[in-house]
Amino acid sequence: MENTPTNRILEIHSKQREFFSTGATLDIKFRKQMLKNFLAAVEKWEERISEALWTDLHKSYEEAYLTEISIVKSEIRSHIKNVCKWARRHKACSPLKLFPSRSYVVKEPLGCSLIVSPWNYPVQLLLNPLVGAISAGCTAVLKPSPYVPNVSKVIEEMIKETFDEKYVAVVQGNRVVNTALLEQRWDLIFFTGSPDLGKKVMNAAAKYLTPVILELGGKSPCIIDKDADIKRTAKRLAWGKTLNSGQTCIAPDYILIHEAVKDAFVKEFAKAIKELHGEDIKADRHYVRMVNDKAFERVSGYLKEGDIIYGGRTDAQERFIEPTIIENVALDSPVMTEEIFGPIFPMITIRPNVSPCHPEQSEGSFEQQVIDFVTSREKPLAFYYFGKESKGWEMVRRTSSGGGCINDVIMHIANENVPFGGVGNSGMGRYHDKESFEAFSHTRSIIATGNLIDLPFRYMPYNMFSLVKKIL
Repeated sequence: MENTPTNRILEIHSKQREFFSTGATLDIKFRKQMLKNFLAAVEKWEERISEALWTDLHKSYEEAYLTEISIVKSEIRSHIKNVCKWARRHKACSPLKLFPSRSYVVKEPLGCSLIVSPWNYPVQLLLNPLVGAISAGCTAVLKPSPYVPNVSKVIEEMIKETFDEKYVAVVQGNRVVNTALLEQRWDLIFFTGSPDLGKKVMNAAAKYLTPVILELGGKSPCIIDKDADIKRTAKRLAWGKTLNSGQTCIAPDYILIHEAVKDAFVKEFAKAIKELHGEDIKADRHYVRMVNDKAFERVSGYLKEGDIIYGGRTDAQERFIEPTIIENVALDSPVMTEEIFGPIFPMITIRPNVSPCHPEQSEGSFEQQVIDFVTSREKPLAFYYFGKESKGWEMVRRTSSGGGCINDVIMHIANENVPFGGVGNSGMGRYHDKESFEAFSHTRSIIATGNLIDLPFRYMPYNMFSLVKKIL
């Protein structure tokens, strides 16, 4: 796909600045109508979007709908229903010292926004932030990933048909285009991608002190305790690791497992994979491929960094990698320090009183070893625990992550009523539902004071200071 010329980027940016300055987007009726137009467009283009997802990622219609299209539609519907309430001016309590003033909280759009998305969920991760931009009253430039050219093309066509480019526009291209975009002055940058690229976005934003929402990634741990329901745990992890073939920012990345249940888990995991994808997983239309040859080479290279105890088959021509569990991995190896973004599970067996980091040393309980292991690394985007719920809550309390699940994986992103976002190296800022509206809004405090009464105590030379001091 050809890069959008720099002069076109400048033209679109200028048009959106000019349009926002007219105040047209401040009208709530306008925002609701745009959201309705957006929903109608997604429904109209659903089939073409699904076809493009199949072409680029081998993503089945069912998975495309469940993990991409339905999430966007649900988000739009919620904003249509609630935007009036969210955007309304709210009265706040005023203390006695401000009498006779009235206090208000006002929501205003930040302005012109830039939304940059990755390739793994190229519809959801591009269009969901756009919902927030529209409902908050912002303009938006969308930058999809060049690694999914068919999806990016379809989305561009849909956006062109639905919106004027002075309001919402799509810009295509590689990192050269990203650089040109980041050189412009934005009122908000919403970026989804790797931590390394997130740092570059933040550096560029610093020039103008532009606020950023960074949805990044990281190595999300999965803890399997001795009292976990192993059959159900294996099924849910098999699903979570093969969803989009592991190319999910909140996919379970590696396993910390109690030695008492290791063998049983591996056995049940193998059964679960067959239940989900059949005897020949390569032939299953629901099994997604690596996005490109580079991704295939990177992920398949991890297979050499441990002992394969399940899976391991690959096909470079089809960019196919079988779901695989490896063990005996070095803790400082790439498979344990880089986000895998593929269907490979490094598994570390935890033996009570034997540290995986320092086996020669006597350490504490399973719980303490897990906590020490997780907290010694960058904060992940997700944290998953399988076992007694009470233990899970203690693990959650003593670790930090963007979000997570107890006795499940990934499903926290499916609830639009809770915020989604990272922490530390896994990102900053939140979105989904009202949080998306908030992400693209500025919260403004306004005090309105009448003129009939003017209390003298605030004025110099503070003759009433002794009395005021007693009151305050």
